[in-house]
Amino acid sequence: MIQVTICMGSSCFSRGNNQNLEVVRAWLAAHGKEAAVELKGCRCGNNCGDGPNLWINGTRYQEVRPETIPALLEKIFAEEEV
Repeated sequence: MIQVTICMGSSCFSRGNNQNLEVVRAWLAAHGKEAAVELKGCRCGNNCGDGPNLWINGTRYQEVRPETIPALLEKIFAEEEV
């Protein structure tokens, strides 16, 4: 199972993770991958200056923008299928 953690601390949330969460949810639904992902939030990842931050399987991705999420998820799922 792929673990996706989205920082919902005030800095990351206001910098775009509020939108990023919806993009992740929409992508998972569109690709039928909801059951393959444990999606959760965290209060603050202590990397506020690099935000918005999210973690996939423990790897932190910083300055994540909604338009970069589809390619990132496609890459992660391709790696998981290998």
